[in-house]
This record gives sequence, structure tokens and C-alpha cells, in this order.
Amino acid sequence: MMGVYKLVFCVIIMHLLLGQQVSLGQQAPQEYFDLAKKADSLYRAKAYQEAARTYTAAFKLNNWKGYVPDLYNSARAWAQVSNLDSAFRKLDRVVTYSGIDDFKNYRSFPTEPAFGPLKKDKRWQQLLTKADTRFNNPLVQQLDTIFREDQKYRLMVDNVAKAHGFESKEMQSLWQRMAAVDSINLRKVKAILDKHGWLGAQEVGQQGNTTLFLVIQHADSATQAKYLPMMREAVQKGNANAESLSLLEDRVALSQGKKQIYGSQIGRDPESGEYYVLPLEDPGNVDKRRAAAGLQPLAEYIKRWGITWDAEEHKKEARRK
Repeated sequence: MMGVYKLVFCVIIMHLLLGQQVSLGQQAPQEYFDLAKKADSLYRAKAYQEAARTYTAAFKLNNWKGYVPDLYNSARAWAQVSNLDSAFRKLDRVVTYSGIDDFKNYRSFPTEPAFGPLKKDKRWQQLLTKADTRFNNPLVQQLDTIFREDQKYRLMVDNVAKAHGFESKEMQSLWQRMAAVDSINLRKVKAILDKHGWLGAQEVGQQGNTTLFLVIQHADSATQAKYLPMMREAVQKGNANAESLSLLEDRVALSQGKKQIYGSQIGRDPESGEYYVLPLEDPGNVDKRRAAAGLQPLAEYIKRWGITWDAEEHKKEARRK
């Protein structure tokens, strides 16, 4: 059954990480994107002055706010025409206001050739210091590595299962490799949690924050139960995702012989190969609980496993068991 749970979570975590904004403001008007695209073309054509002015026109249309890539490219354009004040202003906004998940793409800016003219200015060192101290960069990098290792084998599950079947030796080998990596990752994440607590996205980025949950979600039941109160507190403080918490709540409940609360955990009949919702508390009101946690209706959630939701039928099945 653990193999089924891990397959379920491969789908869930991709949903959690998709669609993250990289803007410093609300959705910009279409004219903004048109001008930014034009500015990018001008920059690639080495028309740096016109590119810089076109980026400025785009920001003006968006109440002087911009998307991180555009602010960064604007800084490059201004630096190329030796307008250091404008270049520093734009680059400072990237360093100061972007989230860590955005900034990770630009933290190599000290080696960017276009910023050569800025390096003799005293503001350059100030900017480097700000970039180094704003985020917990060592932990960000460590959690990035843990995330890649956590997902490495899970992303292979679908293909191996389709090619060889769930009960195949290939699948068993995959679970074993996954378990070995999970054990290593768990030691690292427990050390982080025990020392720093449940770090929020503002400190380690959205992916880093999600990685803490991922590793605990994949841990043994005793570890999940141990860190569940910490995650509850983190959700209250805005340092963890309520949707993720609901998944952990369900796993812990089932491991303790209770019924799950949100219906996130799916079982698979080894004989028929059919999937089903594992025992659920008060099935008739599950969607109210899911809505409160920011989850889609259960019927929508379980479609991916070919399950049709029927609360009354679930009650009957539970009584028969």
C-alpha cells in the first residue's frame, strides 16, 4: 500500500508547485507584455538604449511595477549604456523584492558580463551583501538538492508501472531505491526542522518550504505524527500550506487506525487493480472539510484514478469491511 501512496503524492506535489507568480505586482495589462517583448527583442539586437526606454514604458503602464525577468533585463540594458543609477535601481528591486524562487534564477548576477560597468561603484558591494544576507542561501541550496533527490525516482513510477506492472521486480527495485534516498533525506530534514523549525517560503522559497513537507510526508508514521503539530503551527503562521497539511493529517490518521478526514489517501485492490478511497470519516460532509482546506471536491480529486465518488456506497463498503 505504501507504493500506492507514493504514486498518489507524485501527482499532488506537481499540482502544488505549478502556477507560481513571478510578478512584483498584480497581473499586468496586455500592453505591458507587448512592450516587454519588444524591449527584449531590442536588447538582443543590441539596441540597448531603446530597450531600456521600452522597458521603462512597460513599467509605467503597470504602475511602475514589473516582472522579475523584465526588471533584471532592464538593469542589464541600462548598465550597457552606462546609466548606472537606473541599472542599480532596477537590480536592487530584483534583489530586494523578488521571492527566493524568482531570485534563484538571477543569484548569479555578480558574474553577468553586462553588469561590468557597475562593479567599480561602491553600490555594487552593497548590493552583493544584500543578496547574500536576504535569504538563508545554504539551506535553500540544500533543500533544492533534497527536492531533486526526492522526486527523482517518484517521477519514474508511472512509466515503470505501465511497462512492468505494480507487482513486478522492476517496481520493487524502484521502491527500494526510493526508500534508500528517503532515509537519507529524512535525516537531513529532521536536522533542519529540529534546529530551525518549519521554515516558510520567505526564508527558503516555495520549493524549499514544500520540500520539508515532501520528506515528512514520505517518512514513517512515527515521524509524521511527531512533526504534525509543528506543521499545524506553521500553517497558522503562514509558513506551510493548508492543502499539504490535509494530506499529512490523513496519513497520520490512517497510520493510527483511524479514518482519514479529507479523502486524500487512495488504496488499490491487488486482485482487481481497481483504486478506492481509503476509510473516510463522515463521507457525506467531506467536501465541506476539503473546501475549508482549499481542496477541490473529492469527486474531482479521485477522477485521476478512475474512481467515481458515492458517499453512500462508501458507507456501505465500510460497513461490509
